[in-house]
Amino acid sequence: MYKIIFPLLAALSLTACSSTERGAGIGAASGAVIGGVATGNVRGAAVGAAIGGVSGALIGNVAGQPGRCYYRDRYGNRYVDRC
Repeated sequence: MYKIIFPLLAALSLTACSSTERGAGIGAASGAVIGGVATGNVRGAAVGAAIGGVSGALIGNVAGQPGRCYYRDRYGNRYVDRC
């Protein structure tokens, strides 16, 4: 029962958020899961949540701007420009 209720509540709590907040929340949650599974400890989960939250917020910020996309230059630097 709890396996159904908690994801449902998490999904409902994200419906009122902006795309930046939604991206940060989803990124932090998935980063925490991946970091925890990869390292097997809480520190890895915390680092994964931090990295996932920041990258999710960046991606969510661009998602809220129609006509904007992420690009990478030949040095690997990311930048936002028109699609």
